[in-house]
Amino acid sequence: MNKRPTILLTNDDGIYAPGIKHLWNALKDHCDLYIVAPASEKSGVGLSVTLRDPIHVTPVKWDENTPAWKVTGTPADCVRMATHVVLEKRPDLIVSGINRGSNSGRNILYSGTIGGVIDGSMKGIPGIAFSCEDFDAPNYEHFESDIISLVNYVLEHPLSQGTFFNVNFPSSYKSEHKGYRFARQGLGYYQGNPSQGRHPDGLSYYWMGGIWSEDEEQHEESDVHLLRQGYITVVPVCVQELTDLKTFENRKEHFSSLFQANR
Repeated sequence: MNKRPTILLTNDDGIYAPGIKHLWNALKDHCDLYIVAPASEKSGVGLSVTLRDPIHVTPVKWDENTPAWKVTGTPADCVRMATHVVLEKRPDLIVSGINRGSNSGRNILYSGTIGGVIDGSMKGIPGIAFSCEDFDAPNYEHFESDIISLVNYVLEHPLSQGTFFNVNFPSSYKSEHKGYRFARQGLGYYQGNPSQGRHPDGLSYYWMGGIWSEDEEQHEESDVHLLRQGYITVVPVCVQELTDLKTFENRKEHFSSLFQANR
């Protein structure tokens, strides 16, 4: 592109998380950046929005005078506040992350990192969600050159309406990686695993833990499988058409005839 693109940065780990700082560092010399991110961690909120509490948007001091705001809401709230209240022009791209922990498989349905780019995608703004498989000690510095490469790819090769890239970096990442693989979204996800505790007054409470589940065999082109092999996985996810078109076409006549006959 001839002009510097305008990019909105967000995340779900919170505006002070190290992942978004590395995302900013990867892009600051190439793009006009605006940061609108949650004031506190919002992992696991998916695409949820705040409806019953006021939302506060507060400027935050950022390096090199990058415009930044913290929002008392979810990542989807951040994108809505950015596009409707904060920014004077529509961003060319929304970039979310870098998430601490992978968003491979069906985990994306719970992810706030993904939720932010989905909200943008439904507004016609393309997006990329970046996540790191290594939760305990993610080495974000190694990923920075890969971030700008993938951002440039999306800017130079526009995605179709309602599509975003879900990118995961493998925990085996060192000075070099096995390369990039275009992938399918896998089937693994974290099952609920509530852990019970008890107050001194005798009442029970629970922490919602999770256990990684792969009950179904992973496709060899899935992000779950390829991450294990040490690849950076890039999945094109589309939220434009949510209908199961195969079921729709196969069943619509039978469904209609059955329910019309019973009226």
